[in-house]
Amino acid sequence: MSIVGFVHVNINCSDYARSLTFYELLGFCEVIPVPPTNTPEVAAAVGMPPYRVKGALLANPAVPVMIDLLQWEQPTDASAPYPHLYHLGIARIALVSDDLDGDMTRLQQAGVEFLSAPAAVTMGGNTSRFVCFADPDGTIVELVQ
Repeated sequence: MSIVGFVHVNINCSDYARSLTFYELLGFCEVIPVPPTNTPEVAAAVGMPPYRVKGALLANPAVPVMIDLLQWEQPTDASAPYPHLYHLGIARIALVSDDLDGDMTRLQQAGVEFLSAPAAVTMGGNTSRFVCFADPDGTIVELVQ
């Protein structure tokens, strides 16, 4: 394999404007708008019929991976992302914070609810603190310090 980097994580949402506001709280901003439609070849490459979508690639200068935030207009599926974190597949995204308590305060002031108080975990001899919370559609985000 010749993998040399990581491009983006795709997060689907039910209301692009609302979710964009949420991810802006985390320091992300729109950098590349996603075309509302694309060629049949592009749709087939992602296993979809021809589609309509609203979204953009979001970037945070401190984070090397972008978020591909998409609201599918056609086709669409309003199902919740998943009922718990022990399902198969991608479960959550984790972002590094250098001020977990300050970030939590800012998020709480914006109405974000946390799954629990921050927890400490030791792995490989290093201890870190982390906290998890959901975006407006239930996708779990984790902050780690």
